[in-house]
Amino acid sequence: MSSSRDAAILEHGFTPVPRDVDEKILKGAKNMKDPVSLSTKDIDFPSEPLVQKVQEYAKAHLNEQTFNHSMRVYYYGCAILQTQFPHWTVSSATYAIACLLHDIGTTEHNLHSTLLSFEFHGAFVSSSLLASLSAPQVQNDAVVEAIIRHQDIGTVGTITTLGQVLQLATIFDNMGVHAEMVHEQTIKDVVAKWPRNGWSKCFAETIRMENGLKPWAHTTALGEEDFPEGVLGNKLMEPYD
Repeated sequence: MSSSRDAAILEHGFTPVPRDVDEKILKGAKNMKDPVSLSTKDIDFPSEPLVQKVQEYAKAHLNEQTFNHSMRVYYYGCAILQTQFPHWTVSSATYAIACLLHDIGTTEHNLHSTLLSFEFHGAFVSSSLLASLSAPQVQNDAVVEAIIRHQDIGTVGTITTLGQVLQLATIFDNMGVHAEMVHEQTIKDVVAKWPRNGWSKCFAETIRMENGLKPWAHTTALGEEDFPEGVLGNKLMEPYD
């Protein structure tokens, strides 16, 4: 393997980690260590022009609730990386892009314009966008892989580091899973900046909309009723909804 390929794999979060967070990563514990309080001011949002253009695109195409969720996922994921897995490596720019675009397939237009599951169509939309913005192909690949697999929750095999962080942060915001990874004050600060505004109800409705339009959708793998009910039953985030 060439040194340039090794460097690209490391930079863009392609290093494989187990899919099984509870047993193979946490080994039965609630977290790797007690989380520390981090504010949004403690976590830098990338200033690269590419990230700024993707953020503008996401803000223009996502509704406010989904855009805010995408931003919360960025900050929660960074907090998880910093406090739980500081040895994991992924470019903050690549992670930010994946966060901003991971739910692009859930827009009204994108849900109705294809028979593909939203993660897959969203990945293709994202790939086209990144190509039009001249993103490096390896960064494009990393984002596409993470978006396709961000609901690929399971216990067998591996996933990219980028994909695992995106999974951890999305299910933390959506269902309150692995609540002990993020400090309560961090949650309060992130929600103050990027309000939920009834996100649990909004996302549960989106799940049911896709499952109604596409009863074969990959989202059904998480449970046709268990998943939306789990989102609505998010006790960790209930005080902020």
